[in-house]
Amino acid sequence: MTAFPHLRRDFAASLVVFLVAVPLCVGVAVASGVPAELGLVTGIVGGIVTGLMPGSSLQVSGPAAGLTVLVFEAVSEFGLPALGVIVLAAGLLQLAMGALKLGRWFRAISVSVVEGMLAGIGLVIIAGQMYAAAGLKAPASGLDKILGLPGAAADAVGSPEALASLALGAGTVAVLVGWKRLPEKVRAVPGALAAVIVATVAASALSLPVATVEVKGLIDSLSLPGADAFGGLATPAVIGTVLAFTLIASAESLFSAAAVDRLHDGPRTRYDKELMAQGTGNAICGVLGALPMTAVIVRSSANVAAGARTKASRVLHGVWLLLFAALLPSALALIPLPALAGILVHAGWKLIPFRGLVALWRSHRGEAVILVVTAVAIVAVNMFEGVLIGLALSVVKTAWETSHIRLEVIDKGAGPIQAYLTGNATFLRLPKILDSLEALPQDRPVELDTSGLHHLDHACRTALESWAERHSTAGTEPVKVTALTKAAAPEPV
Repeated sequence: MTAFPHLRRDFAASLVVFLVAVPLCVGVAVASGVPAELGLVTGIVGGIVTGLMPGSSLQVSGPAAGLTVLVFEAVSEFGLPALGVIVLAAGLLQLAMGALKLGRWFRAISVSVVEGMLAGIGLVIIAGQMYAAAGLKAPASGLDKILGLPGAAADAVGSPEALASLALGAGTVAVLVGWKRLPEKVRAVPGALAAVIVATVAASALSLPVATVEVKGLIDSLSLPGADAFGGLATPAVIGTVLAFTLIASAESLFSAAAVDRLHDGPRTRYDKELMAQGTGNAICGVLGALPMTAVIVRSSANVAAGARTKASRVLHGVWLLLFAALLPSALALIPLPALAGILVHAGWKLIPFRGLVALWRSHRGEAVILVVTAVAIVAVNMFEGVLIGLALSVVKTAWETSHIRLEVIDKGAGPIQAYLTGNATFLRLPKILDSLEALPQDRPVELDTSGLHHLDHACRTALESWAERHSTAGTEPVKVTALTKAAAPEPV
């Protein structure tokens, strides 16, 4: 035991993480529109392969609810064979970014954009799984899912089978919500696992007319990408999906790593190494035709809370997943689909930062607007474009806030009017600058001092030069501009 001083703690933690992972792996796979076994494959690769690699010591990877919507859209549009190619390409991109030391730059992404992304994903998951809980087919787009809920509710009311399915899904959510209030000894069993067991027993005991997980077998579920699937990489739609997978999976993993680091006092995450570990895992998942992986905060926090000390816990959890998938695949066929829908509804709800949004609105309303706009854009348009809209809005907001400029005018009644520009002169503030300067008298000499500018972009410089040339009337001394060349010079970094 001296060679492995933490083996007992890591072994116990691995069992807890395994029990948390099983229902989530299966639920994410079913919600993504792929065989349930593929979720387990991704969990196995995330545990054994990514778990062995350097980066973050206690973070656990696997299929995540945050990618459910994107995977479902990709499978619906391009087919299941193309999924492996997309995931493989995303993994190779992550490897390249890690090798180029770009992992740390994901920390520069606005937290509001990431939280807005997760909130949008949560809304689409909740809406989509409400149909699954009732045994109904969900519309394709996120907006149609939400707008179609009243009609789906009306259909469910008139169907005894749909009502039974909804009741089982609602019961699953109730168990998940109430599980935290039970004694600590009872809560040793993960809530998601307990909810699935209760739902499975109830469906069997009451002979409820609900659908269960379709089982194909681990080997039969693997869909290795063929040569035809690789040809699709040349299409803009597939390239956009690859970029979306890469951006979202990387951001979610690295933000999760930062959150997990706050939960323990062990080694800190090396972000570039972690990005390469995620890329390696996704590349292997792509070759196997499985789901993409990210670091998952639910499993990672359970790993830390269970007392894990080294990466052995996450590797062992992958081993337990492999044994379960190989020896007990038939157990999956007993799980009711409404129970998995209930788990995903609960997971989607937790992705929406209700309390954080209220606090953000009170302290930083601009950031709160970015969060909401990103979420709404994801629901109304799609995942990739929604994130791009959020990023663009974040950049514009930052540029606007840093473009503070002040014009001070001193008129002593005699002699020239002195005007002093200070701050950052960018094109965003150009209308304000020109309005103030054009209001100065045209029949008096004007001296404009720009030495107080920290930054002067090309648009402002050109506009100031143009204004200076045409401002003064005939017979009046031309405008004198001082330090314009100096102000245009870039600031040292």
